Amino acid sequence: MLPIHHMVDQAPQPVAPFSHAAEADGWVFVTGQMPTDPDAPDAPLPDGIQAQTVRVMENLKLVLSGLGLGLENVTFARVYLTEFKRDYQAMNETYRQFFPPGKLPGRTCIGVSGLAVDALVEIDLIARRP
Repeated sequence: MLPIHHMVDQAPQPVAPFSHAAEADGWVFVTGQMPTDPDAPDAPLPDGIQAQTVRVMENLKLVLSGLGLGLENVTFARVYLTEFKRDYQAMNETYRQFFPPGKLPGRTCIGVSGLAVDALVEIDLIARRP
């Protein structure tokens, strides 16, 4: 089966050549989202890791919602942080609030030297259709 490539009108426009998500056999791979405002893509990024994490998670929810899914369908997440030691704990506190207790997806968190649009955080997801 060939993959389906999705673009979601409500989600932020991509900063590079990619689809918001690709889907194959019920698995949905959501491209990493940045902390950009979908309604004002040229606006400055939110200040601080917690505000940026909230914006990234809200953007991921927009992509999932556009595909008829939600965070409850997420099986795995990858988090990228430019200031790992400084921001890891605060990002986790914010990230955790988006999932019900005991329903956290598997996850990898990686420190990186830089991200697009000078973001502090980027998160991508793998979800599964019911």
